[in-house]
Amino acid sequence: MESCNELTVATWNVNSLRVRLPQVIEWLERYRPGILALQETKVTDGQFPLETIETAGYRAVFSGQKTYNGVALLSRRPAGDVATDIPGLDDPDRRVIAATVNGVRVVNLYVVNGSTVGSDKYAHKLEWLRRVRDYLEVQAREHECLVVLGDFNIAPEDRDVHDPHAWRGQILCSPAERAALTAILETGLLDAFRLFEQVPGSFSWWNYRTGAFRRNAGLRIDLILVSRALARCCRACRIDIGPRRHERPSDHAPVLVEFGENA
Repeated sequence: MESCNELTVATWNVNSLRVRLPQVIEWLERYRPGILALQETKVTDGQFPLETIETAGYRAVFSGQKTYNGVALLSRRPAGDVATDIPGLDDPDRRVIAATVNGVRVVNLYVVNGSTVGSDKYAHKLEWLRRVRDYLEVQAREHECLVVLGDFNIAPEDRDVHDPHAWRGQILCSPAERAALTAILETGLLDAFRLFEQVPGSFSWWNYRTGAFRRNAGLRIDLILVSRALARCCRACRIDIGPRRHERPSDHAPVLVEFGENA
């Protein structure tokens, strides 16, 4: 990486880029991040709104499919060494995209939800995470400046859950899922949000039902993990809940991390 001065990296599960595109463009114009990772774009590559993104001053690499999943990386500088599949992981769903931007390796993940603990989908999630962990171990060896971010569908700790008792042992909060996330962190990554003191009750996802956002009944499942080299120049990490207040919002809020030489 040439310099981490004034570099902002963000992640946002938009839950349909087609629906949320005006919100994304407005957000890009407001914050001008160097890199924005999107999940659940839910558009095929042929339908990706590349022209609109480029008009906003961004380049894009993406991997999509109809109706479900889909990931993209938007960046102000060109993205190189793009990868959309993980070696050894046979998964037709478009959930991973990685690229190098200005010397920073960025891996964007839309982690499998897992449905319910003990289900076949849950077993698939754990295996998927194991394969991703192996991939990230290689990435960490090859790239000193590494950011792994996205919708992890895992709340790391009880303090990332509005009602830990009610969620204990449930999907997104089960011990095996948290252990899988810990294994990913053990490749040499740090949770950027927890590098700083945060307001209690800071969440990034709220169910559309039961007035969850109004009650702040949420979970922090959208994460930005950074290598130790980047952690040293990490200045701030926060959740921007503003877009969750929009009409027809995504159920997720963006998360931003800021890097600077004088951190």
